[in-house]
Amino acid sequence: MARIKGIDIPNDKRIEIALTYIFGIGRSRSKTILKDAGVDLNKKTKDLSEAELASIRKEIDKYELEGDLRRDVAMSIKSHIEMKNFRGDRHKKKLPVRGQRTNRNAVTARGGKKKVVANKKK
Repeated sequence: MARIKGIDIPNDKRIEIALTYIFGIGRSRSKTILKDAGVDLNKKTKDLSEAELASIRKEIDKYELEGDLRRDVAMSIKSHIEMKNFRGDRHKKKLPVRGQRTNRNAVTARGGKKKVVANKKK
């Protein structure tokens, strides 16, 4: 298994998909990284040479990923909570933050629990 940014990426997948296992890399960023590194998108991870892996690692180092990105997201949420603005209150109550409805289907924002929202009638 290839190891990039402390993450084991799977050998049996195309490198374009395998890079998305790293937090902060989606499909479009993966394509950009591989294009800049000069690696074919359709190659499997196990077929990559050490030189190709090194060039991918070099391109990935240009972005803020994994632990640093997770820390930034957590600090952003904490700052909203400390400012006591609307978004911070919604985060604190574990409710949807971006204007979604709460009278139905907000279970994922609440962590899978049913929670009463402002005594709404059924």
